Amino acid sequence: MTEEEKEEKKEEEQVKGIVRLAGRDLQGTRRVQAALTNLKGIAPSMARAIVYAAEIDGTRKIGSLDDDEIEKLNDVIQNPMEKGIPKWMANRRKDYESGDDLHILGGDIEMTEREDISREKGIQSRRGIRHQRGLPVRGQRTRSTGRKGMTVGVEREKLKKKAEESEES
Repeated sequence: MTEEEKEEKKEEEQVKGIVRLAGRDLQGTRRVQAALTNLKGIAPSMARAIVYAAEIDGTRKIGSLDDDEIEKLNDVIQNPMEKGIPKWMANRRKDYESGDDLHILGGDIEMTEREDISREKGIQSRRGIRHQRGLPVRGQRTRSTGRKGMTVGVEREKLKKKAEESEES
């Protein structure tokens, strides 16, 4: 191995410890696809699509990417539908206010979910009423599951024991 080859290998091995992407710090020692899944709103399939759209090798360490590649990734993450990712992969299809297909990241996910639930409660839709009452919203059964607190059978047993103790004294 020549001196030049050794220097090139050292440059390749040089990995940044932390990479800032989409407003979040990612561990530089992880593979690009795996590191992207640490962003809230990006699942493994979406991470694979982002890497493919940005034309970056997903098996490389994210810390070894240069600034141009990180900028490319950031652009695809911010505007995935414009960069060639199919609309069906978006996590917010047909947004209530704009009607567009959006892909939301980070704290915006929780905020929009809260807004949707409060809107449904306000218009007194079936889903909104179920949310208010703390019942299952998506058609799950409630006869045997989803109960809160003690079950009826356990309460009866406790009442029997208390009645027996009071009779003895």
